[in-house]
Amino acid sequence: MSPPTAAHILVVDDDPDVRDLVVEYLGKNELRVSAASSGREMFTLFDSEAIDLVLLDLKLPGEDGMQLARALRERATVPIVLLTGRNEEADRVMGLELGADDYVTKPFSPRELLARVRAVLRRYQVQATLPERDNTRRAFRFSGWELNLRTRRLLAPDGASVALSNGEFSLLNALCRAPQRVLTRDQLLSMSRLHEAEVYDRTIDVQIRRLRLKIEADNANPVLIITERGAGYRLASEVETLY
Repeated sequence: MSPPTAAHILVVDDDPDVRDLVVEYLGKNELRVSAASSGREMFTLFDSEAIDLVLLDLKLPGEDGMQLARALRERATVPIVLLTGRNEEADRVMGLELGADDYVTKPFSPRELLARVRAVLRRYQVQATLPERDNTRRAFRFSGWELNLRTRRLLAPDGASVALSNGEFSLLNALCRAPQRVLTRDQLLSMSRLHEAEVYDRTIDVQIRRLRLKIEADNANPVLIITERGAGYRLASEVETLY
């Protein structure tokens, strides 16, 4: 079974044999895979999960694959790899012009598909080191955890969903935006944009304590959210940002 915070691939194809093949093969190679058979299912999953790459069949029955690719590209900068027929050169060219990152022709070799998926993911990982675009972030990953900024859901390393209050989510979001940096209480208040009433009732220290209860293996000896005495708090983990 793939770790829950491995790269998450969404395969969209109406053929159950193709979906099962891709899910099984990529899953055996340390990737998480979800499957959809239509554009509606694709967008439902995309809006509820932190997806790293979409494998999109352009020939879904009754749907315009190009329109789906265009709509997906307008929503996010998520990588798109097209699944096309061998003789559909015009579709491949148009798809790439719309912003798709690569294509694989059917019937395809699972090994080639895996290689292309990995190559596209590597390119996007390099791009993620460029100056950040704050308003397009989709999720943060750190030490096996995944914080989805769209659904406001926290996913534990074992795949379990962890409920967060508004204050806890805002605080963890702020810490993830400045990993391994010491943030003062005033900075955390500003970055988390907590309402004054909430700040009055629940101080940063209380919020930190509650957050630690949810993400630390030992709340008495935290290894993720570190107290820097006299200064503030620090998220002691590298953070991967998904756009």
